[in-house]
Amino acid sequence: MAKEVIFGTPFETGAILGETEKADSLEHWQTEQGEKLVFRCPLAENDIVYGLGEQVRGIDKRGGRYVSYNTDNPNHTDDMLSMYGSHNLIVVDGDKHFGAFFDTPSRVLFEIDWQNSGEITVTCDGNVKVIELTGESSYAIVKEFLSLIGRSYIPPLWAFGFGQSRWGYKRQKDFDEVADGYRNANIPLDWICMDIDYMDRFIDFTVNKKRFPDLKGYAESLRKRGIRLVPIVDAGVKIEPGNDTYDTGVQNNYFCTNHEGGFFKAAVWPGMTHFPDFFQPAVREWFGNEYRKLTDLGIEGFWNDMNEPAIFYSEYTGIFNALTPAPTLESEKESNAYKDYRNFYHNINGQRVLHEKVHNLYGALMTQAAGEQLDKILPNRYLLFSRASYVGAHRYGGIWTGDNASEWDHLVRNVKMMPSLNMVGFLYSGADTGGFGGNCGRELMLRWLAFSVFTPLMRNHSALLTKKQECFRYADNEDFAGVISLRYKLLPYIYSEFVKAALGGDMYIKPLSFEYGDERSRRVEDQLLVGDSIMIAPFVQKGRKTREVWLPEDMTEVRYDGKSFSCQKAESGEHTVSAQLNEVVFYIRKGKCVPVTRGAQCTDEVNLDDVVLLGDGKEYRQYVDDGLTKRVSADNIRLLRRK
Repeated sequence: MAKEVIFGTPFETGAILGETEKADSLEHWQTEQGEKLVFRCPLAENDIVYGLGEQVRGIDKRGGRYVSYNTDNPNHTDDMLSMYGSHNLIVVDGDKHFGAFFDTPSRVLFEIDWQNSGEITVTCDGNVKVIELTGESSYAIVKEFLSLIGRSYIPPLWAFGFGQSRWGYKRQKDFDEVADGYRNANIPLDWICMDIDYMDRFIDFTVNKKRFPDLKGYAESLRKRGIRLVPIVDAGVKIEPGNDTYDTGVQNNYFCTNHEGGFFKAAVWPGMTHFPDFFQPAVREWFGNEYRKLTDLGIEGFWNDMNEPAIFYSEYTGIFNALTPAPTLESEKESNAYKDYRNFYHNINGQRVLHEKVHNLYGALMTQAAGEQLDKILPNRYLLFSRASYVGAHRYGGIWTGDNASEWDHLVRNVKMMPSLNMVGFLYSGADTGGFGGNCGRELMLRWLAFSVFTPLMRNHSALLTKKQECFRYADNEDFAGVISLRYKLLPYIYSEFVKAALGGDMYIKPLSFEYGDERSRRVEDQLLVGDSIMIAPFVQKGRKTREVWLPEDMTEVRYDGKSFSCQKAESGEHTVSAQLNEVVFYIRKGKCVPVTRGAQCTDEVNLDDVVLLGDGKEYRQYVDDGLTKRVSADNIRLLRRK
């Protein structure tokens, strides 16, 4: 059951679509109204607290302090307060099960048993809509929340293939080298990202003609090889009279304004820019239609970046280090980035609204702008994922978790963050496999790939000046071909489970505790359920070829060595499991099946109909469609029976 309680005059974010019961008070929370509005909720000793989507620490958020305030910050440590998205759902799991979504686009502080306080405190301004949820389990509460926020975005089948990216691919020959390197090494690949260097001087919706004299023809030539190009689009529009995007924005007052009423000026990659005012429907329509300049060249997918919005410096604050994060608590010293958010305005329904008050919605509205128009422009489904987000953006695109690093701790955080992202609707999500910053070694890349095989968004991405980490460049790259080939053999399952979860308002990746009620499963954070049938226990420690695995019930252990599957029964309980670097081990739950198909070099070659079933179950309900058109329906489910 969901009830809605209003405090002050909250801003309508569009996150909640479903009907809620209107109420005057909250059942599980006490409120204190002072300079800020504070919500307090006692915690029992055994309570676990789930939620918050894209945040650090573990699946259980207890013991931490978190701030919802979208921040361009690559320092993904456990004491970091904010990341790129704000997803204000928390779910308490104990003798009682209840949750709350704090629906506000401004800053929110969550202190969850911080310094052993024995309570949750949530601090925000006085204008917030709180959706309080109750149910028989935490899983039931999450599914109720998912029913309220609307269906997840569903990308085309090719978006579930393996993608390669790097900041530093500057010209056509760089993309040829990547495409040839993967194909010559027999390592599957479906798409290559184009970072900012494909543009003319980093200007949105332009192409550097010297580097790409015929991007349309080039995109088509790669498409014939089963590889698509996926360019980046940033939030800032360069101030340059004569540029069509800029001129149209100025003529129609489509940009955010400053204190004096002129257009706010801030620098990002192309230099000084204006920020589109995505809070205006006309601006979203205009900006989304600008993507046509690239779709007309054969582009079918995009990634939106720098949309927190990230700011290098502005007309008010001068130059500062672009990698310095904006602090997220008022008691801390303010950086220039934080001050900038107090210096520009939006026109919302004819009212001037300070950006700081609605900050967390900006990136989500950019995703909405792109998604709504791409759905009209393109005849088929599109790929779209973003860095900044808020609940509701999941209906238009996915997210990646930003500028992580080539460190084992970041692989661990990737594992623990995935179920939390699913709890708030972002089913199509994943991290930069191998890490964006730093230099990824062979062992870390193979172990990270072995996990990313199961995440919907599977992309290898790295930063300028780091070691090149395309999989074909490593020694003995046949091991990489083997691990990535598992992704393509599992596509009938991965695609089916993803779409069924999206259509059914469910999660694709879950913690064990959402299916198993024992206390041991409740505390496991390094094993996950993927779809209805699979449990994974990734290897996330350097130098370790064995690990402890908890099986809550009898399962089938599946071992894949890059060429074939071997299956054996595994009894419930604790196990010490080994896996070489070229192996991936996963588990099929009792009475369940997993459809697998033949290997492929790209999704064009994958036959979703030609499958065999692994596991001890008798049947599997498989979702199958053409993987491209918009005819997504539960009518496309067929029943497979073991022969």
